Amino acid sequence: MKIIIEKNYEDLSKQAAEIVKQAIQEKLNLVLGLATGSTPIGLYQKLIQMHKQNVLDFSKIITFNLDEYLGLPANHSQSYHYYMKENFFDNINIDSKNIHIPNGETKDVKVFCRDYEQDIQNVGGIDLQILGIGSDGHIGFNEPGTPFNSRTHLAKLAQSTIKDNSRFFEKEEDVPKFAITMGVQTIFEAKKILLLASGENKAISIAKALEGPITSQITASILQKHQDTIVILDEKAASKLKRKY
Repeated sequence: MKIIIEKNYEDLSKQAAEIVKQAIQEKLNLVLGLATGSTPIGLYQKLIQMHKQNVLDFSKIITFNLDEYLGLPANHSQSYHYYMKENFFDNINIDSKNIHIPNGETKDVKVFCRDYEQDIQNVGGIDLQILGIGSDGHIGFNEPGTPFNSRTHLAKLAQSTIKDNSRFFEKEEDVPKFAITMGVQTIFEAKKILLLASGENKAISIAKALEGPITSQITASILQKHQDTIVILDEKAASKLKRKY
């Protein structure tokens, strides 16, 4: 695991974009795993900028998103379909048939999850997976206690996650209670992982994930065993780490 500490969110986003750029330039049909939330927005903005400057071509890129709320239609302003469209896809030259996001309106969750896993396998697996981290140390919506061998599944959201995500909704009661998410094993099988964390509110979960014991109570801790993970933090997110990096 390589840990990079940048001064602030802007520098974190620049560094992350450089890593993604290099991966795309090395493999034009890169399979890219994508995350949502506030942390990766800066990264997406930098990648859009690079595309508009003719530095990056996304026409052959294949994407798989980590998760989606169950019950939200794709056009709902808080769905991850909508988030990706607004913050990334509408601003680059990606082929819509290469975009994969869990279907929050699926009528058969079990079949959908099985097919999503198969779709990932059919393209040879994820080359580079972008991750954020929850305040309780989760990745995707793999809440504390999710088995490390889990595959894409329906997850019941922890109360802490609902509270964290309520800032995006009018009120906490509006946050969906379930989501379809890639499993921990699905994420772990990505050839390269890029974990981003910004802000003091992520400092404790980062310290537990990177320096604490490997435990399913902090699902991000499994990344300590991954063969090629880069963690990019700003100084506030890194503030609780004991070792100097």
